[in-house]
Amino acid sequence: MSQFEFKMPRMGESITQAAIIKWFKGVGDTIELDEILLEVATDKVDSEVPSTVSGEIVELLYEPNDVVDIGAVIAIINTNGEVPVQTTDVKKPKAAKKEASAKGKSETKRKPKATSAAFKVNENVYISPLIDSIARTHHISYEELARIPGTGKDGRLRKSDIMNYLAEGRPFKFAQPVQESSGFKVPDLQFDKGKGKIVEMDRMRQMIADHMVFSKHTSPHVTAYVEADLTDMVNWRNEVKADFQKKYKEKLTFTPLFIECIAKAIKAFPMINSSLDGRNIIVKEHINIGMATALPSGNLIVPVVRNADTLDLKSLAAATNELVVKARDGKLTADDTSGSTFTISNVGTFGSLMGTPIINQPEAAILATGIIKKKAEVMEREDGDQIEIRQMMYLSLSFDHRIVDGYLAGSFLKRIADEMEQFNPNRKI
Repeated sequence: MSQFEFKMPRMGESITQAAIIKWFKGVGDTIELDEILLEVATDKVDSEVPSTVSGEIVELLYEPNDVVDIGAVIAIINTNGEVPVQTTDVKKPKAAKKEASAKGKSETKRKPKATSAAFKVNENVYISPLIDSIARTHHISYEELARIPGTGKDGRLRKSDIMNYLAEGRPFKFAQPVQESSGFKVPDLQFDKGKGKIVEMDRMRQMIADHMVFSKHTSPHVTAYVEADLTDMVNWRNEVKADFQKKYKEKLTFTPLFIECIAKAIKAFPMINSSLDGRNIIVKEHINIGMATALPSGNLIVPVVRNADTLDLKSLAAATNELVVKARDGKLTADDTSGSTFTISNVGTFGSLMGTPIINQPEAAILATGIIKKKAEVMEREDGDQIEIRQMMYLSLSFDHRIVDGYLAGSFLKRIADEMEQFNPNRKI
């Protein structure tokens, strides 16, 4: 009989950790190959993880709600057959936890005990992916993270800093900052929140709420607006949508048409397709468009159309339709929702004229498309100005003003509108 170390599998690119939601098997239970062993969650989707071997569960090394690194050993399974050769010098996670705990305790003794009276803001706070993951798990805002003294280089936060802070009961959670020159203090307002039916937020809604707050804390949001005339695009789509579905077996919605225009604009203004890493700007080499999509529960998720600039209209339609169906049926995978470089949100679907979207971190900008509405517009013609009924739509771009200035944002947004307005009404499918 051999022991097999079952490791946390990869959940998609850029995902380094996952949280265990529940185990479907316990110690002493038998499990078959491809039988579901546990359910895990990332900041994108929940996934069921099947066993890669058959055997008996000897040990489960983590508890539900634990956040685990990808590749870490999470269970030991006794098997009858041969298993892949494993190195024997790998320390089990529990031992690592004990070492970290012991180390944390010793560090705690060496530094002064935190008090809840006041705090100094850590102006050099650097939020690593690990610290960010721990903060999300414990619902710690970036503002609160900045209150924690960092013991790393240049005052940076280390894992031990935040774990010690949690062990001490989060003393700075409601603390007021030390006032250097003013005696003003933020009043402790006791709002009357009223009475009514209590609806507990589900886990996804909590994560969405955290992401929105994190984004607002992280990026100085600025929103620009432009109005586009989509008359030619709307008329063309209405004329060809039946033939398009008959020929390609795909519905032709406005989403692939919008993505096509956005991808062209990104190629013209590549700096909009970027992220901030400390003091460096990473300009992405791929154009992966995220689509904010409503789930049956009312929550939102962002499936991704990869390499959108390389796809023709048929492929864009197929990709968007497939992702929408998978979202509706709850079948999106981690790969379906990771790696976006720019996001669009069609608020017009809900009848909204326009919106002020919140940036999908760590991207630099997000576009909202409003409802397409017939309006009376003054059109300049050779024989003079005329009032015509046109199909108009507002576009709004929220951008991170740390790395995108008004000129770039305005030029990019105008380019998207131009691509939509200059749509070829004689285009063949």
